Amino acid sequence: MKIYIITIFPELFQPFLSTSIVREAQEKGKVSFSIINFREFAHDRHKTVDDLPYGGGAGMVIKVEPLYEAYNSIPESDRMKAVTIFLTPRAKVYSQQMANELASKEVLIFIAGHYKDFDERIFKLIKNHTRISIGDYVLSGGELPAMVVIDSVVRLVPGVISDIESAEQDSFGQKNPFLGAPSYTRPRSFMGLEVPEVLISGDHRKIKEWRKKESLRETYRFRPDLLTDDKLDMEAREMLEQIINEEGGKVEHG
Repeated sequence: MKIYIITIFPELFQPFLSTSIVREAQEKGKVSFSIINFREFAHDRHKTVDDLPYGGGAGMVIKVEPLYEAYNSIPESDRMKAVTIFLTPRAKVYSQQMANELASKEVLIFIAGHYKDFDERIFKLIKNHTRISIGDYVLSGGELPAMVVIDSVVRLVPGVISDIESAEQDSFGQKNPFLGAPSYTRPRSFMGLEVPEVLISGDHRKIKEWRKKESLRETYRFRPDLLTDDKLDMEAREMLEQIINEEGGKVEHG
């Protein structure tokens, strides 16, 4: 996979790209990164990339010319195959399903804006694009959202994570549409708090059942909106009824 990042703050990405899974993906030759500073494509001697909005109002708007020229500096062969991603609050909220879809692409282009907004014409000039928001809140720019999306996508690229089953069983993973079950590791006992007996029983069937039920319990507690009928098999429905009785409450899961 090739990933291009268009930004005016390339220095923000350097620590991110040299750390953890993202670094390992590059070392394994699975993902390559190119950072393009669109300030370098500004036309005036001050390298201006933003200007006041037409019609008045607060904030500054990213100019269309330097951004579009930075985009066109990417080889045409890659632009033709790419999905271009604008990080903006004027978008659908990001999800694991979107991460799964992006992980199958050959080329991704991330455009991390700053200031108030993009000049709207950039969306018309770049045809094959999508817009992504990482939540209902506002940040200073699109750099952190770009990192969030990149991290979630790169870990799904085949060969990046050796234990792909672990990734698939994460919260919202391909094998688990709910929140993940609680996890434990050594020591077995700490300050009077014990690891659940089932996890050290060696009974894999019971462990699997426990994890499924506790995954449902976590989802019931924190994200009941995920408990829709189309995601619940018969066993999950029975477990959920037990959880509701144990927790002393009700949940709308239809």
